[in-house]
Amino acid sequence: MPSVKLTTLEKMNAMRVKSTILLLVCFFSLKSFSQQENSPYSRYGFGDQAPLTNIVNRGMGGVVAAYRDTFGLTINFNNPASYSGFISGREAKSKKQTAGRVLFDVGINYDGHDLRKPNSTEKYSSGNIYISHVQIGMPLNRNWGLSFGLRQLSRIDYKINRLEKLYDANTGLPIDSALTEFSGDGGSYLASVGTGVAIKNLSLGVNFGYLFGKKQYTTKRAFINDTIDYQTSNHTTQTGFGNIFLNGGIQYKIDLQKNTVLRLGAYGNLKQNLNASQDVIRETFTRTSGGDVRLDSVYEQKNIKGKIVYPASFGFGFILEKNADLKNKIFRTWMLGADFNMGQWDQYRFYGDKDSLTNSWEAKIGGQYRPEPKAGYFSNVAYRVGVSFGKDYIHVGKDLPTVGLSFGLGLPLPNYNRLALDQSSIINLSFEYSRRGNNDNVLRDNIFRVSVGFSLSDVWFRKRKYE
Repeated sequence: MPSVKLTTLEKMNAMRVKSTILLLVCFFSLKSFSQQENSPYSRYGFGDQAPLTNIVNRGMGGVVAAYRDTFGLTINFNNPASYSGFISGREAKSKKQTAGRVLFDVGINYDGHDLRKPNSTEKYSSGNIYISHVQIGMPLNRNWGLSFGLRQLSRIDYKINRLEKLYDANTGLPIDSALTEFSGDGGSYLASVGTGVAIKNLSLGVNFGYLFGKKQYTTKRAFINDTIDYQTSNHTTQTGFGNIFLNGGIQYKIDLQKNTVLRLGAYGNLKQNLNASQDVIRETFTRTSGGDVRLDSVYEQKNIKGKIVYPASFGFGFILEKNADLKNKIFRTWMLGADFNMGQWDQYRFYGDKDSLTNSWEAKIGGQYRPEPKAGYFSNVAYRVGVSFGKDYIHVGKDLPTVGLSFGLGLPLPNYNRLALDQSSIINLSFEYSRRGNNDNVLRDNIFRVSVGFSLSDVWFRKRKYE
C-alpha cells in the first residue's frame, strides 16, 4: 500500500487552520479583559450602534454600497451582492477554476468614549474591547459566492448615579436625600448566511439570518436618613428578542476604459417584527459583601410576550476604481467612493411604545491607494482615508449631529509581493474619530476607535497528492 505524505502546500494549510483556531480562542478570550463602558445614549432604542462595516471599509469612512473585493482580501457583508466577486481577479480568468479562495475575516475593536458637558470642562472617559464580526466567504462557482458569520449590531452599557434632595410638597422644606442608580446592559447580534450571484455586469445578493439580543434596564434607589432605615428598591425590566431577518443588495459595473471601472450599489432591509419576551421585577433588597439580597418581592411578572418593530433602512453609493496590469497580474491601484444611507427609526416600536428616536442619515466619502508592488514593504501597503457626517437616530430633546474622520492601512503578511501564491494574509487597521452632539445637546460624546482586522485567504478543496 503506497504511503501518503502531505505536500508542502497541505502542511501550510494545516498550520493555517491551527493558527485560525488559536486566533479565535484569543479573540473570544478578550471579553474577560474588556473595560467597563459607560455610554448614557445607549439607553435609547437598540443602544449604541456598533460599527456596521468591516475594517477595510471603516478606514474609507464606511463606504460599502458599491464596494466589491475581487482579490480575496475582505468580505463586504453590508451588501451581499458583493459575494459574487469572491473568486480573485486572477482566478476568475480561468473557466476551469475548481478550487476557490476561502476567506476568513475577523475584526476586533477598542472604543474609547469621552463624555463632556456643553460649555464645561467636566468629562468622563471609558472604554471597551469587543469583537465586531467573524465572517467566512467562499466562491461556489464562477460569479457565485456564499458568506456566513456573526456580527454585533448594537450595545447597551451605562451606569449613572444621581444624588438629590427630596422636599416636602406642602412646606417646601428638605426632608431626605436619595441616591438613584440607573444602569443598562445588553445589545443585539446578527447571525446570517448570504449568497450573491453575478449575471454579466449585474450582481444581486441576499442575507438571511437571525437577529437576537436583550435589553435590561435597572433603577435602584436608596434613601439617606440619619434616623429612619429605609429599604432600598430595585426596578428591573429585562427583555429578550429575536426573529428571522432579511436584507438584500444590488451592484452594477460600468467599464469606463481599460482597467477603470465605475460600480454602483444599493442595499437595505424592510421593516421587520422581532418577537420579544419580558420579565418585570419590583423588589426591595439589601446589599451585603456577597452581593444584593432580596428582602421582599413587591411585584414580579415573567414571560410577557410582545413585539419590537425593527425599522427599514437603505443605502446607496458608487465607487470609481483603477486597476493596473503588472506582468499579467491585476491589482487595484486606487479607488474613490461615496455613500448615503438612511434609517427610518420613527417606525421603531417597543411593545407598542415609541422611544426618543428619529430618522437618521449619514453621508460618507472615502478612498484607498496602493502603490505599485515592489520589493519594499511599504509599496505593498494599502492606504485608506474617509470622512462622514450626518444625524444620529437618538433624539433627546434635539437632533444629535455626527461627524467622523478615519484612516486605515492594509498590512500584508509574508509573501505579499509573490503574486503567484494562492495564499494571502492581511492585517487591516483603522483609526477613527467620531463625535455625537455639540454644545446644544445634553452631552457631547467623542468616540476614539481603533480596529484590527485579520483577513486570511487560502485555496481549499484541493485534491491530495500521493507519493
